[in-house]
Amino acid sequence: MTLPHIVLFLVLSTVTITVILLLRKFFYKQLSAKWRYHLWFLLIFALTFPFIPVHLVEIPSLSLIHESEGKPSSSTQDSWRLVDQSENWVNDFGTSVSRFDHSFVQSFFIIIWVIGMVLFFLLALYHYAKLQRLISAATEIKNVKVKKLYSDCIRKLGVKKRPKILETSSVRSPMTFGLFNTYILLPKDMASYLSDDEINYVLLHELHHYKSKHIKVNFLFVLYQIVYWFHPLVWKAFKIMRLDREMACDTEVLHSIDRCDFEKYGKTIIRFVERNKESAILNLATPLLGSEKHIKRRMIHIASFTEESKLLKLKSMFIFIVITLFLIAQFPLLSVTASSSERYLFDDQRAIYEDLSRYFGENEGSFVVYSASNDEYQIYNREKSVMRVSPNSSYKMFTALMALEEGVITGDDSLLEWDGLQYDYEEWHANHDLRTAMSYSVTWYFQELDRQIQRDRIQYYLEMFDYGNKDLSGRLDEYWLESSLKISPIEQVELLQSFYMNEYHFKEKNVQLVKEAIKLEETQEGTLFGKTGTGIVNDRAVNGWFIGFVETETDTYFFATNIQHQDHAYGSKAAEITQAILSSKGIYK
Repeated sequence: MTLPHIVLFLVLSTVTITVILLLRKFFYKQLSAKWRYHLWFLLIFALTFPFIPVHLVEIPSLSLIHESEGKPSSSTQDSWRLVDQSENWVNDFGTSVSRFDHSFVQSFFIIIWVIGMVLFFLLALYHYAKLQRLISAATEIKNVKVKKLYSDCIRKLGVKKRPKILETSSVRSPMTFGLFNTYILLPKDMASYLSDDEINYVLLHELHHYKSKHIKVNFLFVLYQIVYWFHPLVWKAFKIMRLDREMACDTEVLHSIDRCDFEKYGKTIIRFVERNKESAILNLATPLLGSEKHIKRRMIHIASFTEESKLLKLKSMFIFIVITLFLIAQFPLLSVTASSSERYLFDDQRAIYEDLSRYFGENEGSFVVYSASNDEYQIYNREKSVMRVSPNSSYKMFTALMALEEGVITGDDSLLEWDGLQYDYEEWHANHDLRTAMSYSVTWYFQELDRQIQRDRIQYYLEMFDYGNKDLSGRLDEYWLESSLKISPIEQVELLQSFYMNEYHFKEKNVQLVKEAIKLEETQEGTLFGKTGTGIVNDRAVNGWFIGFVETETDTYFFATNIQHQDHAYGSKAAEITQAILSSKGIYK
């Protein structure tokens, strides 16, 4: 999970809370107390979004958000001499870009987040232990009258497994608590200052909490409060949820007693207001009382209580369904955000996965090869094979194709004059045509082609190619250099197939010109075509590509190798790995 995605999830969770609060406010009278409480279950669903592996949920044909992560923070570009491939048929030159290293910022925020979670978890453990000590020190109810009232309430509510009822002088207000075994804690000698009816109301209230499983659910809310300890709106939402939970419980009690007793029930709650001095940041129990503001709201609710009509229940369900649909609508958006921008959704029914890690050494990466005759992919590292990264110089063959189609260059006239700037490569200090520019991977040549093609036409072609994330938000002279444009190894292979078969119906001579420009060598086994690419950020080679195809007498193989490392991920290294794998498979030696 990247920092931009964390921010996105926070924004969407905030929107969800806001929508729930607004609907709750404007449709308060159209929602029953029970459904007002149930709305907060949807919040739990929304807060779970960031932890769902949305990239595993394939939602094709949507591409709403493109990632802009990784844009160079400045236009600084330093030439960088790379390691030449051993047989010298690949001139792997690259250009370094300067980029702000946000990984430190991301790590900093994650560390703070984890520290906060640990502290709040310890605080929750402290409150849990405190409640456990209360239970350990509490004694069984000995008052015969209270025991009989409790048994009557159990029968009245049809509770099958009765929670243990205890009394202690350490609490001033009744409460229910317990993750595995449920306990009802009553203030000691409560029977001395409450009437039988008042004791009956208290027991009904606590038993309704138990019957409605409020205690178990409360632990879930506390867990999310710990995870989202930094989010003030989540705290506010959970505070309101607790009020709605008590009002839902009050409603159940009111349904259990006569209307003439409503006032007595309300006064029973008020009797505990002055006695209650307990508070907790994380409420692991369900105390009878809350804040004075909440008590006031509950009294108004009790005083104005009427039987819930069928129409009210239908309205409540309708509002609940509307918000549920709103949440469900977010899930595809998040899936697309996570999967469509960073990952390629690949139908791997024709893929065979194999372990080729021995060829990659200390580099992470992926190898993909497709056999045209067998219509079959062989893939190393499924995860990396769909992960999109910058194409770097592997993109130059498509720039060349666009320039030829647009008439910026032709087969007979592709010479561009050296721009006069100084680079670290002597080979770049000369005029170049398409063949020499491709051979020496002359970045200034292809940047000039991009400038002449212009952005809107490039975007048109990227959409036609369905090239990776198709993101041109980076600067025109560096969007393919560790910037906005990204593509996965599998997409590279699919694109090479389409290019080879000229599925885009370009002029055949232009396709052939690009093929000739990337032709590397011809042997008895076949002909090898390919282009390297190296991503260099802050003078460190972090991303290496080698893509291409092999023509043999019996088949054509399309391949893409991508490697990643903190410092040594060169395109030339990707080419070495590719050669070794193709040789081991008997495809090309």
